[in-house]
Amino acid sequence: MVDPSGGKLSDLLLSDVPPVLRSRDQEFHEIQEAKERLEEEKNILQIKFNAKTKALQDLEQSMEQEIQNRTRELKEKVKDSENSRVALMNMLEDIEELRQREENEKEKTLAIITHLVDGLVFFDALDRVSLINPRMESFFNLGREDAQKSIGKKFSDFIKIPALSPLADVLGAALKDISREEIIIDKNKAFEVSVSAVSGQRGKIGTILIIHDISREKMVEKMKTEFVSIAAHQLRTPISAIKWTIRMLLDGDLGAINEEQREFLDKTYKSNERMINLINDLLNVTRIEEGRYLYNMEIADVENVVAGLISGYEDIARRKNLKMIFEKSPAPPVKVDLEKIKLVISNLIENALKYTPASGKISISVNEDNGGAAVRVRDTGIGIPSDQQDRIFTKYFRSPNAVKAETEGTGLGLFIAKNIVEGHGGQIGFSSEDGKGSSFYFILPPASPKE
Repeated sequence: MVDPSGGKLSDLLLSDVPPVLRSRDQEFHEIQEAKERLEEEKNILQIKFNAKTKALQDLEQSMEQEIQNRTRELKEKVKDSENSRVALMNMLEDIEELRQREENEKEKTLAIITHLVDGLVFFDALDRVSLINPRMESFFNLGREDAQKSIGKKFSDFIKIPALSPLADVLGAALKDISREEIIIDKNKAFEVSVSAVSGQRGKIGTILIIHDISREKMVEKMKTEFVSIAAHQLRTPISAIKWTIRMLLDGDLGAINEEQREFLDKTYKSNERMINLINDLLNVTRIEEGRYLYNMEIADVENVVAGLISGYEDIARRKNLKMIFEKSPAPPVKVDLEKIKLVISNLIENALKYTPASGKISISVNEDNGGAAVRVRDTGIGIPSDQQDRIFTKYFRSPNAVKAETEGTGLGLFIAKNIVEGHGGQIGFSSEDGKGSSFYFILPPASPKE
């Protein structure tokens, strides 16, 4: 309340109050103010307290949630850790099982290698010896101690071991792939050697050397050759006698015969000729295998040799309605066993005549090739199937289409031809396509100027 003069009414009233009363009233007023201030501070404190309490509660809740989260995470980690432990244990068990299995396989492999009937040496990727089996040691009388000392040696050092000198003669100083080579140690011991690279997913692992004992096979082959030679010689004399007896009958030296008798005798004579040819082929094979086939060497002109032989086949070509062409160009003289080279040429021409159907063509050529004399016989005959071509020069082989054509043959002609040509230091080969003909050739080295 304010008075007209502008002062507070309480101040106006107090102005008339005695000092003692005014002092008490002032104290009361101060107390009241203090009380109000206390009340106000209390309220402020209460608000702050409430705020702090709320903050603490929130913090507590947050901490509780965090603890729960951490506890849950910890439990999950413990669970994951347990699962990981179990998985690790399972993994370790699997690894142990695989290791054991690998160890068993390794033992089996070593057992197989140890008891292998073939000799075996394994070289690592750096061509160092890493394994030698007992059979290899026994084949070459290689002591166990020497074999152990060889582990880790380079191939070039390994092959220098005196007991392995026969291997060194075949393999040389460098480790190279060999499909098949023969080593003859003595008359009772022979081996077949093969070398091949061993590769894995990451490339070459090493090289394996295998020694196969062929002593028994060689002995059987020798016995067979001796038997064939003896049998052929024993058969040759009576069959030759039969041949000349039939020839005398056909020529009328033993009296006149009628046409029916002549026909039977002529068939018998031809069959006898085939028997003689077979015996001659068998004898030639045995001579080749015994290394006593070439012996009468002389200087010859291949062109003249071929020309002389062709004239003997012209009648056969005419009867089969085959066109025969002889193409010649200068070729150097050669030193040959003339009888054997004629056999090669005759064999190639006869095969062409035999396997070329009527109205076909046979071309025979002589020319110079790489300094030597080359003879080639081409035909438009039945050809050789591609899957049979790698066997064409082996003994007794005749391709299925040749057998089906019902032509005569022993399967020895090309084997003999190959050995004769190679015995002269030459080479023989062919190209062919089933149903379209073949082209056989051989090349002989020129005679030395001093010869």
